[in-house]
Amino acid sequence: MANPPRVLALIPARGGSKGIPRKNIVPLAGKPLIAHTITAARQASCLDRVVVSTDDGEIAAIASSWGAEVPFLRPTELASDTASGLSVARHALAWLAEQQSYVPDVLVELQPVAPLRLGEDIDGAVRLLLASGADTVVGLVEAEHPYYLRTLDGGVVAPFLPDAPEVFRRQDLPPVYRLNGALLATRTTVLREQHSFYGEKTRGYVMPAERSIDIDTLLDLRIAEALLRETTHEH
Repeated sequence: MANPPRVLALIPARGGSKGIPRKNIVPLAGKPLIAHTITAARQASCLDRVVVSTDDGEIAAIASSWGAEVPFLRPTELASDTASGLSVARHALAWLAEQQSYVPDVLVELQPVAPLRLGEDIDGAVRLLLASGADTVVGLVEAEHPYYLRTLDGGVVAPFLPDAPEVFRRQDLPPVYRLNGALLATRTTVLREQHSFYGEKTRGYVMPAERSIDIDTLLDLRIAEALLRETTHEH
């Protein structure tokens, strides 16, 4: 029997942030923000390691206390506003290969700003990746149809899509989706050989809106807090 694939969860969490200072460790429902993602990763059954990549000692200590590995601090040049997520992932893979001889088959990137995804979402995305033969699986959430979008030019309202029909029924429109930022699972051969998160065969793992909150503003934090309180009361 072939060995099961090695699946690494990588949680990127730099110290700097503009919208919400120290966003990755801001309190949410009594826990640092990053702790929600670490908890979900540890509840997933498909992962063999959960690693946090950070440049920040405080984030490293908090992540370790919640059960993640922090085997290195990433270089300063990979912690700027302009550093790409791809470069952070490739650095982590290179460090683990060189320092620990660990080469995973699949990398699952989990952003701390999506605290409501569950362990079952992570498992579902990885199962889809492996069962479908896809190169990459991304988290999606249903979005508002672009026919509803409008522009304002000098105060004049116009359809964002010039060919959008003037009259349409919502139920007649096909569903459309957007990336929710909650998870991305990709084969590490894609990262190494194509220098990209996305291979030619990319599939979507659709998640409900209530698990697709992306913390960018204080309002997002308030919404996430309310959703978490509601979930706690249900259980």
